[in-house]
Amino acid sequence: MPFVGIGLHVLVALFFAIHAVRSGQPIYWLFILFSFPLLGSIVYFVVIYLPNSRLQSGARTAVAVAARALDPGRELREARAAFEYTPTAQNQMRLAAALLESGAATEAAANYEACLKGPFAADLEIKFGAARAHLESGNWERAVDYLQQIRAANAAFRAEPVHLLLARALAGAGRQEEAKAEFEAAQGRFASFEARAEFAIWAYAQGDAARASRLQAEIDEITHRWSRHNRELNAPLLRRLQAARDGRAPA
Repeated sequence: MPFVGIGLHVLVALFFAIHAVRSGQPIYWLFILFSFPLLGSIVYFVVIYLPNSRLQSGARTAVAVAARALDPGRELREARAAFEYTPTAQNQMRLAAALLESGAATEAAANYEACLKGPFAADLEIKFGAARAHLESGNWERAVDYLQQIRAANAAFRAEPVHLLLARALAGAGRQEEAKAEFEAAQGRFASFEARAEFAIWAYAQGDAARASRLQAEIDEITHRWSRHNRELNAPLLRRLQAARDGRAPA
């Protein structure tokens, strides 16, 4: 029995070692994992694996949703005050993100643009935020430009959101064949609720009834097993999908 226990520890360490290599973690993690299989695996799980997992991401999202519900304007107030008191690039990034989340997309885009004129001009996270802001404010081609820059610099960076935002931006710019190709690529690669829902919204808008019906059936199959919590987390996208299904312009 002790032999079995040791074997399990090594297997767990091997699993985390593979994760470390694939995710580009520093090489010292391999030494830690294989020198101290049990303790090393526990440390790796807490420090590296959990913060990047879907579970942790979902927990952070839930906390953020609850905080916004209790005081929707708090983050924007604090971000604006911080930038006014100390107008650093970091505080402007925070302000831009808060503006975007509050629905002030045009002002958010202006702040992201200011961030991209300094030493963070090549920062992919800022370009991603700028793309979102321009998309939400209807500057479709500007959003397309930033998303294509991101993909050219690092194709693995936020791969699914970039696919879907680019598809939406292309559709907004009237480039429907390119948009369809992006949606198809996202659905084929990720097969997620988000990919199907965004593709369905596009299909409804284009009058592609057959595609919309097929995607809606797949979406219904996914969502009928959802808990109330899952529905709350995905409420904005579900509202956009329902609006598209009803023939209304998605909000």
